[in-house]
Amino acid sequence: MASETAHTQVAIVGAGPAGLTLAALLGRAGIETVVLENRSRDYVEARIRAGVIEQGAAEILVEAGIGERMGEEGIVHHGIHVQFDGERHHLPLSDLAGGRHIVIYGQTEVVKDLIAARAAADLPLQFEVDAVSVHDFDGDAPSVHFVHGGRRVELRCEVIAGCDGFHGICREAVADRVRIFSREYPYGWLGVLAAVAPSSEELVYASHERGFALLSLRSPQLSRLYIQCSPDDDLGAWPDARIWEELQLRLAVDGWTLHEGPILEKGITPMRSFVAEPMRHGRLFLAGDAAHIVPPTGAKGLNLAVNDAAVLAEGLTAFFANGSETGLDEYSERCLRRIWRAEHFSKWMTTMLHRTGDDPFVRRLQLAELRYLTSSDAAARTLAENYVGLPSEFFGLTPRSHANARA
Repeated sequence: MASETAHTQVAIVGAGPAGLTLAALLGRAGIETVVLENRSRDYVEARIRAGVIEQGAAEILVEAGIGERMGEEGIVHHGIHVQFDGERHHLPLSDLAGGRHIVIYGQTEVVKDLIAARAAADLPLQFEVDAVSVHDFDGDAPSVHFVHGGRRVELRCEVIAGCDGFHGICREAVADRVRIFSREYPYGWLGVLAAVAPSSEELVYASHERGFALLSLRSPQLSRLYIQCSPDDDLGAWPDARIWEELQLRLAVDGWTLHEGPILEKGITPMRSFVAEPMRHGRLFLAGDAAHIVPPTGAKGLNLAVNDAAVLAEGLTAFFANGSETGLDEYSERCLRRIWRAEHFSKWMTTMLHRTGDDPFVRRLQLAELRYLTSSDAAARTLAENYVGLPSEFFGLTPRSHANARA
């Protein structure tokens, strides 16, 4: 097999939201990058993931140069609904959180936009790479080895960004150096994408005796819906008719109708909390799902990945501009402050809303917490501030230059 040597400033392993956002931000700073992805472009662009973007994360994506379509097609929301005991309560997020909002725009669309922008700029993005490995990242001349197009490639660089997800090779390469914090949950989400207009203008989080349900959306024509299930459930045991029946039961309130339509996609996702510390190892930096996972209830996964990319891009920009490593030295700590806040919020939302066994005592505690949440401004404000995304100043950090941008 033929071999070759290539060079770049930053080698980015993984073409998910973290890697692609980092590449876009560095590109706008004039820093060379090569993005490597082991999956095909079609696969990466088809993955159905999160769709709730915090205002701050949306501003980062605007700064990265992909805000145009999000601004045209993204749906700005200022509130959510919380439902229990057959009653639906509205939480005005923006009123409670100083005017901040969320944007409904699918992670799939974010990834498509980032890939399209990189392709249009004719910047290196290589799909279907094999046998990826990282080397010499403890020194100042790291490299990434891989196979692509029938050729072995040694990509020499100054920095490696490990953005290759929970099952990627970058965290595995430092497995003996990281401290792992994790928790598995006894339930999963069965998620469906349905070709039907959303039955609510804003998201509905429902806590029901049969289990949790969520009514979300991807566009004015597409609904995204979830029901709590066992993480090891057989998808074949969930025909469309059963899914709609369960959604109708869990989301029912008097005077409201859940509209049904063809289910285009469905899948079961287990739920876990996971953090790997630290996120810097010499010239190798972990970002996104390579470093942390949150249960999806708090809508934080995509947002954490984008924020990781922004913090790392800031540090790398200073490093390549004047050799300063201050931002790189602070990268892990800065990111972990936000990550652990999101981990706590996501666990809180998850345990408050999901059925855990048949213990009536636990259920009564959940209902008491939900009643407090929907009747106390202080409790509602806690949810709202976290849900729309806490600003950098909350973590004692300097606001970024995009702070006044708008999606």
